[in-house]
Amino acid sequence: MFGGKMKLKVDNEEYEIVIEKKRGNKNTYIRIKPDLKIYITTNILTTEKYIKNLLEKNYSSIIKMLEKEKRKIENNNHFYYLGKNYDIVYTEYCDISFGNGKVFLNKEFDLDKWYKKQAKNIFQEHLDKMYHQFSKKIPYPALRIRKMTTRWGVCNTKTKVITLNLELMKREEKYLDYVIIHELSHLIHANHSTSFWSLVAENCPDYKQIKKEMKEF
Repeated sequence: MFGGKMKLKVDNEEYEIVIEKKRGNKNTYIRIKPDLKIYITTNILTTEKYIKNLLEKNYSSIIKMLEKEKRKIENNNHFYYLGKNYDIVYTEYCDISFGNGKVFLNKEFDLDKWYKKQAKNIFQEHLDKMYHQFSKKIPYPALRIRKMTTRWGVCNTKTKVITLNLELMKREEKYLDYVIIHELSHLIHANHSTSFWSLVAENCPDYKQIKKEMKEF
């Protein structure tokens, strides 16, 4: 499992292990960075034997972390728009233009700004549709859009504002609709109680499958 320079072998590939020892650390942490190296942050007294045992014990979790980081790298090499995947071709002749399975993109082009401009119309259309199909009578919420790292959507039940993650622009529209239904349901149930999930199921019968798929993103 381990190489001479302390590397971890996964499916015939070796990943370098970088050990960062710090005086103040009480715990040991495992992280995977974009360089696909395994970083161990620990106390200066931690032994190599302890680290090896820790890596063996967390082997399956490390594989998942590596796969997640590889997906991030893949995402940076491809352009996603409403569930479709385009190869990126960088050019100086336009800001953004779509071809057959390709997107021609200027390196200086502000993609987040472009995504947000598209999202204002698309997200609003889907919010209107889901709101009018919703099984309960609720106040019409205001829409906010921003890039988030840990949530797909947020509902402020006091101000009646729903915030949607800009990253939803990259996914199939069924995921956008599920997130909207999820947040609309919070206008009835502010928690994640059984009643809340029953309301979600009432408006999105296949929400469990969609939720499962979204965990893979």
